[in-house]
Amino acid sequence: MVNYEEIDLKIDREHLWHPYTSTINPLPVYPVEKADGVYIYLKTGEKLIDGMSSWWAAIHGYNNSRLNAAMTRQMQHMSHVMFGGLTHAPAVGLAKRLLKVLPRGLDKIFYSDSGSVAVEVAMKMAIQYQSSRGKTTKTAFMTTRSGYHGDTWNAMSVCDPTTGMHSIFNGRLSVQYFIPAFPMDYDAPIDAAVVANMEREISEKADQIAAFILEPVVQGAGGMRFYNPEYLNILYSLCKKYDILLIFDEIATGFGRTGRYWATNHTNVVPDIMCIGKAITGGYMSFAATITTTQVADTVCAGEAGCFMHGPTFMGNPMACALACESMDILSDMGLEKISTMEKIMREELHNAEKLTSVADVRVLGAIGVIEMKEPVDMAVLQRKFVSTGIWVRPFGRLVYIMPQYIITEEELRTLCRKMIEVIS
Repeated sequence: MVNYEEIDLKIDREHLWHPYTSTINPLPVYPVEKADGVYIYLKTGEKLIDGMSSWWAAIHGYNNSRLNAAMTRQMQHMSHVMFGGLTHAPAVGLAKRLLKVLPRGLDKIFYSDSGSVAVEVAMKMAIQYQSSRGKTTKTAFMTTRSGYHGDTWNAMSVCDPTTGMHSIFNGRLSVQYFIPAFPMDYDAPIDAAVVANMEREISEKADQIAAFILEPVVQGAGGMRFYNPEYLNILYSLCKKYDILLIFDEIATGFGRTGRYWATNHTNVVPDIMCIGKAITGGYMSFAATITTTQVADTVCAGEAGCFMHGPTFMGNPMACALACESMDILSDMGLEKISTMEKIMREELHNAEKLTSVADVRVLGAIGVIEMKEPVDMAVLQRKFVSTGIWVRPFGRLVYIMPQYIITEEELRTLCRKMIEVIS
């Protein structure tokens, strides 16, 4: 039984390796007593408004009564059963819900363990698709710079090789093709030179490219960059012209985060493959899915292998599927109008940061608010100040940003924004 009364920080410091943290000089960690609603309660007594939704996943808040009940109900049936040769109500129920909201034509759903694995699945799917068509030279991928698609091996190969987190692995990863990131600003006019360069790069390498993969509308961990969705409409046409699959990584942007159910809904595009994850279970469990068209799926299965060659142990986990069903029901009951209200409030509040000489840019889209500084921030120092003022925000690089939970009240959201600006001031 876990001893909830004590967290031995000496054991933590000496033996636990936290993400993106040195074991020699680790970043400080803050011991959590509990989490409830939009609040994280620390063992040291602080009560923090969570601005991160636990890395963008806990969209309905912590200790959500409906998600708790869904987990309890599912436990009484089964926590897990293998998906090979078996199926169950939560997996089928989730498929029914997804098919109601997915872009038309995306109708073959492959469950997996995490967002990064969903990207691996998409990339394998694209290569197997091309191989099944006899296009054996089409084994590489093209993407834009400033992208991020996860920490697993192939996913790292399509993250920005220069400014991304994984540059240390350059020369070891598969070599992919990168074009410049689309100009930043959702409302920026289309740059004809950018489009011309994109077509030139695609046309020159079309016989080698299995798929073009990118994050639609919002590039997340690669820079929290928003861009004009019209670039995606143009990219879709080019992919069709040059016989290349189009993969949208919606892991960070799905389930309403950009103000629409999918970032894809900002466009006229239905990608060939789409990856979803993070918020899918409301932040309760790691889970994801890679979704494609019947045409892609059937082509894969008509090839030499006779099936898609992937099968995670915890694929279709019943607990995760049950939570995902309930999370989607909660989102449906809430409606996306709440996210429009959040966007309006963040625009009003974060606009005040533009007056600061240390701030380079302020941008908001849906339930995403970003303050970009002119210089990189000291994450440890800044996070300590955020904690002391009663909010949980984890900056990186030059970015101080929030992705709040959808249940946050207007007062809580305004407080979060104001305290953010107070600290960076």
